[in-house]
Amino acid sequence: MVNKFILVICFFVHLHLVAQGQTKTEVLAAINKANTYWQQQNKPQQWAFWDHAAYHTGNMEAYEITKNEAYKTYSTTWANHNKWMGAKSTDQTKWKYKYGETDEFVLFGDWQICFQTYVDLYNLDPVPHKIARAKEVMEYQMSTAANDYWWWADGLYMVMPVMTKMYKITGNQLYLDKLYAYFMYANSIMYDQKEKLYYRDAKYVYPAHKSANGKKDFWARGDGWVFAGLAKVLKDLPKNDPHREEFLTKYKNMAKAILKSQQIAGYWTRSMLDAKHAPGPETSGTAFFTYGLLWGINNGVLKENKYLPAAKKAYNYLTKKALQANGKVGFVQPIGEKAIPGQVVDANSTANFGVGAFLLANCEMYRFLTHK
Repeated sequence: MVNKFILVICFFVHLHLVAQGQTKTEVLAAINKANTYWQQQNKPQQWAFWDHAAYHTGNMEAYEITKNEAYKTYSTTWANHNKWMGAKSTDQTKWKYKYGETDEFVLFGDWQICFQTYVDLYNLDPVPHKIARAKEVMEYQMSTAANDYWWWADGLYMVMPVMTKMYKITGNQLYLDKLYAYFMYANSIMYDQKEKLYYRDAKYVYPAHKSANGKKDFWARGDGWVFAGLAKVLKDLPKNDPHREEFLTKYKNMAKAILKSQQIAGYWTRSMLDAKHAPGPETSGTAFFTYGLLWGINNGVLKENKYLPAAKKAYNYLTKKALQANGKVGFVQPIGEKAIPGQVVDANSTANFGVGAFLLANCEMYRFLTHK
């Protein structure tokens, strides 16, 4: 009897969350609250590695929505500080990929995500030096025979959108050809055909690796990177691209799979299919999923009646639970590559990339309300 009562209560909580609406004013307030807090607490003079660069992808979306010049200035200052470069080695014979945080790892995707923001700033003010390094690096990379550049899920968010953004500027078909080749390699080592989700990298493929309870272990932020990256690719990929259907199919199948593991309070747990592995809310994966779902609804790719309730529940979690009164975006799992049992993730857990994801989700919610 008690269990039935609890289920009834949970059902009505679910209906309440879904029924709650937002206004554009409220969404703008959430964007400005979170972004102003972050920028007041953190100077823009930071390195161009993936964590800060991921924040700037959200900051540029926030600028597009709000036209707040302080946001554009913040990213411009960051870009100038890094000389519009990622890793800074100028000796191509020493350029490396796989994993590295030093300046010779020019071909490693974590050093290339910064190019997304440089392109966005270039599109606002087309001065050639802003994308000169991006062009040099990506066109050198594409001239090599290797296709295994994207060997981890995060890399699909880091670099796939760079390829489509650079194609739109240059018209160089090689960007789209290599986008597809690199993507297919990533699929061959990380994609689970049955679950329609991505393992973080080849180390985590089931059954060689299992969650704490013997299940397939799909890391929410990892799949969030992929899902958001696919949305960004589809945004810029030409409608007549011969491989568009491949990206679209992966995106739509992921959307279906993502819906299945959402928790009743709106968030996704760190290990998507094993909620007990690392229980409790997590913001970065949830925010990327929210962004991706809303993007699909806004662009007629996902059916509103099926996906909007989940997106609204997730959005309510982001703005009612994750966003703190002072503007801090909490419950962000720290830098890592997997769900870790026992790791503390609470209201004070924040990070640059988590704020970036939060901004992306809010900007897409603003666009949804604008369309309505």
